[in-house]
Amino acid sequence: MQPVKIGLLGLGTVGGGTATVLSRNAGEIARRLGRDIVITAAATLQPERARELGLAPATVTTDAEAVVDNPECEIIVELIGGYEPARALVLRALENGKHVVTANKALIAMHGEEIFQTARDNNATVAYEAAVGGGIPIIKAAREGLAANRIDWVAGIINGTGNFILTEMREKGRDFAAALQAAQALGYAEADPTFDIEGIDAAHKLTILAAIAFGVPLRFEACYTEGISGVSAEDVAYAEELGYRIKHLGIARRAAAGIEMRVHPALVPAQTLLANVDGVMNAVLVMADAAGPTMYYGAGAGAEPTASAVVADIIDVARARERESKHNVPLLGFRPDAVGDDPALPISAIETPYYLRMTAADRPGVLAEVTAILGRAAISIEAVIQKDPQKDSQNNPKEKAEGGEQAQIIMLTQTVKEAQMHRAIADIEQLPAIRGAVKRIRVEPLAR
Repeated sequence: MQPVKIGLLGLGTVGGGTATVLSRNAGEIARRLGRDIVITAAATLQPERARELGLAPATVTTDAEAVVDNPECEIIVELIGGYEPARALVLRALENGKHVVTANKALIAMHGEEIFQTARDNNATVAYEAAVGGGIPIIKAAREGLAANRIDWVAGIINGTGNFILTEMREKGRDFAAALQAAQALGYAEADPTFDIEGIDAAHKLTILAAIAFGVPLRFEACYTEGISGVSAEDVAYAEELGYRIKHLGIARRAAAGIEMRVHPALVPAQTLLANVDGVMNAVLVMADAAGPTMYYGAGAGAEPTASAVVADIIDVARARERESKHNVPLLGFRPDAVGDDPALPISAIETPYYLRMTAADRPGVLAEVTAILGRAAISIEAVIQKDPQKDSQNNPKEKAEGGEQAQIIMLTQTVKEAQMHRAIADIEQLPAIRGAVKRIRVEPLAR
């Protein structure tokens, strides 16, 4: 049979990994597909990279549009990243009647609706397994493997950089800045780490997971996003003392009033599988009504783990070309005319337990004042720790402030609505004995 001819856009980390996997595993891939996959054209701004990968000079160009317009290329593999020119190139490829494989989570999260409609209009398909979780086949699992289920919630560690930083803080006692510096030295974090540490990368991925899990539109703008830069070494240590670990989670949950989509730090019970996912690894836990809880774990980034998903998508698309398009899996798992309009809930409407930490004047009656405010707000307390700065090895040495000695009060509350908690925190911060802002981190029991 004739080989499958692909056009490759980008030869960076993932593009280079894709070329390597296609070359090294060519025989195994041909056994599975029944034909070879060949790179007919490749676009890169670094021709020397193409030579390193062993690509024939005649196949390499700096003109990405020439690859997209190449009549021999049946599948365009977009591995440039970012919004533009990736969006324009993908749309042009689809309008040319070509199928598209991409690892670009930002592109799908922000422009997926437009891209998928263009694909349908041109009888083409878009495959994007590598956009979420690197080498973890979470898209296929949620969209196809769990197709018989009503999915209740999805929770995951879907950014390896943030997970590495929090692991360093817990295991080595580093503060956030030192842990970030270690991540950058090892190449896990970019020079500008904003997308990773502020949760934007995870929010792109969660947007896609939520659409697949619940059959709703891609709504990145509705995803609440909070980073980890405010998590302190004290918080990590106190969470451990309470039987929890702090993880940067992406959570999508089906609630009675709508769909929750949120990315933020969370205390997770230390005995759960998700709490024990460390370093740069990713994991996604899916709760479905028939299958129950299933977890998907693996490398969420890197050249070859991500290339594994890219090449698997190329194989799937090549197989699908031999079938009538009406038999293909819908791009987001649900038929386009069956996508729901469940509203996205604002963060103020969600309900979780909370971890609270506050610095207070070390005098009698302060704890009673705090608990009185929580009681009036109908917020129940699960646990309390009060740290005497003279005895607390986790705290700084005893400090003197305008109000005298300071102590740390740490609380866990029972489940409460976010807006209710915000009002109570505002009242606590007005107490004369409270120094500065009250730190709050949501708790995710992963059992609802």
